[in-house]
Amino acid sequence: MSHRHYAHTIHSKNCHCGWDNSISPVKQVRPGETILFECRDASDGQITGESNAEDILRLDGTRTNPVTGPVYVDGAEPGDALRVTIGAFTPSGFGWTAIIPGFGLLADQFTNARLSLWNYDASLTNPAAFSSHGRVPLNPFAGTIGVAPAATGRHSVIPPRHVGGNMDIKELGSGTVLYLPVEVPGALFSIGDTHAAQGDGEVCGTAIESAMDVEITLDLVKGAAPKSPRFTTSGPDPRGLDRKGHEVTTGIGPDLMVAARDAVARMVDLLSAEYGMAPEDAYMLMSVCADLKISEIVDAPNWVVSFQFPRMVFD
Repeated sequence: MSHRHYAHTIHSKNCHCGWDNSISPVKQVRPGETILFECRDASDGQITGESNAEDILRLDGTRTNPVTGPVYVDGAEPGDALRVTIGAFTPSGFGWTAIIPGFGLLADQFTNARLSLWNYDASLTNPAAFSSHGRVPLNPFAGTIGVAPAATGRHSVIPPRHVGGNMDIKELGSGTVLYLPVEVPGALFSIGDTHAAQGDGEVCGTAIESAMDVEITLDLVKGAAPKSPRFTTSGPDPRGLDRKGHEVTTGIGPDLMVAARDAVARMVDLLSAEYGMAPEDAYMLMSVCADLKISEIVDAPNWVVSFQFPRMVFD
């Protein structure tokens, strides 16, 4: 826990697992105030240092992806932009990555539960070890961050939405400024699903899922609501994952989803063959450090998706 002074602390007991504008705010804040949010991991603490793959099959899905909040911002009105400045993260030092049956880009190919536990340096100075196969530089961010939608009723927290939510964008870390469209009075901001590291695509369905505290400053830009979230980053990826180059596989064809699956499946094959990894381990490791990219989407009728795995993970 950080010892900075905050206008408010939102404790992790104040969490919810669905977007609903009828949820009463746990705190009312003024624009410009900095708040400390205590965020639970995506399993809501169901996965511990004693867990194994069987515990993945026993997860209570109603507790998945809790977010801390909501917070009411004075003066926020529909049509405004909520300006979210993401500050420092205080990580717990424990995390997990899993293959969850029925979930992930290659769910049809990886049907058995698998769990990898991480005990990492909470100061983030050292990369985190993935069993005996490699070390992953850490870059904490909030996987789920958003405001309440105007539509009434309860909306699942799993799909991302035009008001934010479970976007799993690894750039939503310290120093980034995010703009969200306000749709209800007070905005009703919530945050959770903190990750210690993730690759673009989060291909196996999980990152390094890890409880953390995070500093957030909330402000308003009147009448400037974006149609969907936008953000400004503060600089290059601090992990330096490109300094040793990449192994890159591709998928090529007329369907972007098929091409993405092909690129990822071919990287599983490559890492298994070249580095002696079990396919399940390769799949999970790829999810926390490799980046899925659209390389070309103009040369009809075929598009190119590439999957870039940083070689320095194996140093």
